[in-house]
Amino acid sequence: MIKNITPKLFFLFLPFLSFSQQINFSSLLIPSELKENANAVVRDNSIEVTIENVDEMVVTKRKVVTVLNKLGNGYASMQEGYDNDTKITKLTAIIYDALGSKIDKYSKNDFLDVSAVDGGTLYSDSRVKYIDFTPISYPYTVVFESEYKTSSTGFIPSWYPVNGYFLSVENSSYKVNNPQNFTIRKKENNFNSFSIENTSNEFEVSYKMNNQKAVEYENNAPLFSDIMPWLLVGVNEFALKKIKGKANNWREFGKWRYDYLKNGNDYLSDEVKQDVINLVEGVTDPVEKAKIVYKYMQNKTRYISVQEGVGGWMPVPAREVDKVGYGDCKGLTNYTKTLLDAVGVKSHYSVIWAGDDQRSVEKDFFGMQGNHVILNIPNEGNDIWLECTSQTIPFGFLGDFTDDRNALVITPEGGIIKRTPAYKDETNLQESKGTIQLKPDGSLIADLKIVSKGIQYDDKSYYDVFSREELDKNYKSNVWSYNNNLEVESVDLINDKEKVTFTEDIKASIKNYASVNEQEYLFRVNVFNKNSFVPKRYRSRKLPLKISRGYKDVDEYEIKIPEDYTLSALPIEKILDTKFGSYKIAFTKIDDTTLKYKKTLLIKEGVYPKEDYKLYRSFRRSIAKSENLRIAIIKNK
Repeated sequence: MIKNITPKLFFLFLPFLSFSQQINFSSLLIPSELKENANAVVRDNSIEVTIENVDEMVVTKRKVVTVLNKLGNGYASMQEGYDNDTKITKLTAIIYDALGSKIDKYSKNDFLDVSAVDGGTLYSDSRVKYIDFTPISYPYTVVFESEYKTSSTGFIPSWYPVNGYFLSVENSSYKVNNPQNFTIRKKENNFNSFSIENTSNEFEVSYKMNNQKAVEYENNAPLFSDIMPWLLVGVNEFALKKIKGKANNWREFGKWRYDYLKNGNDYLSDEVKQDVINLVEGVTDPVEKAKIVYKYMQNKTRYISVQEGVGGWMPVPAREVDKVGYGDCKGLTNYTKTLLDAVGVKSHYSVIWAGDDQRSVEKDFFGMQGNHVILNIPNEGNDIWLECTSQTIPFGFLGDFTDDRNALVITPEGGIIKRTPAYKDETNLQESKGTIQLKPDGSLIADLKIVSKGIQYDDKSYYDVFSREELDKNYKSNVWSYNNNLEVESVDLINDKEKVTFTEDIKASIKNYASVNEQEYLFRVNVFNKNSFVPKRYRSRKLPLKISRGYKDVDEYEIKIPEDYTLSALPIEKILDTKFGSYKIAFTKIDDTTLKYKKTLLIKEGVYPKEDYKLYRSFRRSIAKSENLRIAIIKNK
């Protein structure tokens, strides 16, 4: 419309347009329903991607966010990353106050420029430009605009129209321009429960979301990415750090990665090869060979991050890792694979999403995914997986960092999606046995043996690097923080990496544990594994229930009471059996001065409808109540 206005009329309208722009940023104009339960409101968030060629892409972004309180500051970040392959061509930011008046304005030169990685990285070309803004009042509005050009079309930005809890969205849009008509792919995730407009066609992508209310965070909910909408986009012809590729599926994509990853990176000197061949001399079992080579690698290397150029995705050559004795996950995995090649054991470089959120490589959407690399060893249908960045983790054990998720296994023939082992429910076992002697003054001494397996092993395996002082602090402040006056008299730890079990032999004492008077001696039966977790109450639960990790605890203790006291009636057996797990406590009288206490707690991993949340909370409340069970014994007359 403006193009048809005469110059005279244009200048007449200019002050009005400027005034309107300021009014538009006033927080007063935000609909009241978008402020409900919101710490920030996205007034406008647009991403426009233009794929100009296989190795040319321009990404333009505009973000307008009104922050309502200090909890929303994280949504107003003003930053853009770049590296040797990416050039920022536009960068501006303007800050407005609650009424839409301009507070600050920043041009590209005003942005701070720092490394995008922490001190644990040896070298990296990843950098970030950002504004460090500290608000003095709320609400305030940020208008942030950026544009960058890159040759890496293997990374087309994804769309997250809602990228957090307590965040409402007035307008969000995403567009991919594809003038060369490359084959374009997209995957919608969790779109069905949201009002999203899709005007995409065969060669272009276009989505919009408007007036999305804030979603409140609820404890024990599924991952945000499992319930909120997000979009993946990719092209079948692409480039990564100027290396071009073409693929139509995971097999072809994996083949491309294998060809460019190999590229001389699997070379070791004959001397090094002979060293490992000598180590496995006389060993014929491939698994036993792999164990020997894995231990050799762990003893020889250490982890350090490398993220420069294509090195962010291609491993440092094996000969370089052997020479310097360190590498990142890519370099150490490739080095281990090359060592195994030397002794005739087949293995595969594998890309995965690492982290305790158990995010998976998308099985039905190929492309650059993952943030970590591990090693896969085929083993007649019972594959072995190796974490090559740890000098201490047992052979074939992954822990919660990479378990139970899809990984891209890169073979000479191409890519294969495989799932890593899962540590489920009873597999994550802690068994505790011991004797507890109650003293007349209310104190106690205890002799305990605790054996942990599965993820419960993973949770404790690092204890053996603690000093005695650190161990004492851990037991007092973390493990048994509910026991005042506790002292750890002695600790003996056994980390059995062959069986993947962790054993704690502990002697402990607690002063003033029981309440003692002239007639009665009152003590809590569960001394050393009190589980008091009760989920938060919600009057109207909106999100599904997720129990992320199942486990099993079995406790069995002989409790000896003081002299001059007699056991009379013991508490009755308690049994709870639900879809979420089970709980059982039982008491057995051994003699007049000794009782046996046995508890079995099983929690089952799973996702359940929101209607089940009250039942789960009731189950955990009943457990917590029983965990506080006390016994009163009477003094002999």
